[in-house]
Amino acid sequence: MEKNLFYKRRIIKQLYLSNMLSCAELSDKIQKSVPLTTKILSQLQEEEWVVETGYAASTGGRRPVMYSLKEDVMYVVSVAMDQLVTRIAIMNMRNRHVSDVTAFELSLTKRADAPAALADSINEVIRRSGIAKNKIAGVGIGMPGFVNAVKGINYTFLETEGATISRYIASRVKLPVFIDNDSRLIALAELKFGGAREKKNALIINVGWGVGLGMILEGELFRGHEGFAGEFSHIPLFLNNKLCSCGKSGCLETETSLLVIIEKANKGLKAGKLSLLKELPVDNPEQAYQTIVTAAGKGDKFAVEILSEAGYNIGRGVAILIHLLNPELIILSGRGSSAGKLWQAPIQQALNEHCIPRLSVNTEIGISALGFHAELTGAAALVMDNFDSDHVMNAAAETVPDVFMQP
Repeated sequence: MEKNLFYKRRIIKQLYLSNMLSCAELSDKIQKSVPLTTKILSQLQEEEWVVETGYAASTGGRRPVMYSLKEDVMYVVSVAMDQLVTRIAIMNMRNRHVSDVTAFELSLTKRADAPAALADSINEVIRRSGIAKNKIAGVGIGMPGFVNAVKGINYTFLETEGATISRYIASRVKLPVFIDNDSRLIALAELKFGGAREKKNALIINVGWGVGLGMILEGELFRGHEGFAGEFSHIPLFLNNKLCSCGKSGCLETETSLLVIIEKANKGLKAGKLSLLKELPVDNPEQAYQTIVTAAGKGDKFAVEILSEAGYNIGRGVAILIHLLNPELIILSGRGSSAGKLWQAPIQQALNEHCIPRLSVNTEIGISALGFHAELTGAAALVMDNFDSDHVMNAAAETVPDVFMQP
């Protein structure tokens, strides 16, 4: 690989991740001399990839010039999947959507043609955007299941014969494709652009149809030996004899997932519980959950009780994580984070009861500012985080090399 191109990609990656950097800061991040960094920056400016964006704040002495990527110089296709719904967005270099987010039902357990349907939908979103594929760096996909990001395999969903899911989608959309577990991409988004930025040890709880976990340990996203770390949903915490989606019983998910919250709400309403809520649509869990959150926000006692019970049980699981990992920050993110502060009190109550105070006293519990869009942001970050990787980019060039020959 031509060295000059490699250094350009490293600078592009760092400017994407940091938004704005000085030449000295870039030199430090790419671990190359200031003269070489200055030379590459000049080339990127001439090629209209990079622009000067003013001066750094004064700390005494001459203020350094700051540089940023042009936001429309390149794009990323971001895909956020869960077991029921898939969202697709095209994002620029500032993580802004350049078109509306496309959302559609795609059951990963009931549709054997899900990989083909996903590829077709990605192609359709790109076609409607009018953006040429040679201006798209790649496709990042977050998905539930046991995902090995290095091999591009999901061992739980999206089976394809004769190819990994990443290669299958890449062959259909003619773009490089990168996949990872949805909860890890939410954690990546929080690490690079959210509340976990600059944090050494943080845990990101993805509250959704399951309860996922992304771990940031020593400032890095932790995937584990095969990429399966963080299966928080399947901690065997209850003796409730409830079958979990994993085939075991008593998992954390069986008392805390949003689907369980909806089920308990409908059961209580049928039993005559007084509530602003009416019977919730079982065929539209997104709408059902948001209806519960809205009612809780208006002070509905029954809705608050259901969310609080789930929050308390999540807190029991969090107490185990604190004992094991001693994080400085825990962020509640993903679809379920729309309940906001309603989660914090019951989780804290569980920590008060089940956690050794010395271990939990300095652990902060926060709500994601990225919210439901965290996975889309993480999917974009996944593509750009691999932008300067030799072996990944060489493999990607088999699908559409032009974008990687630029700048």
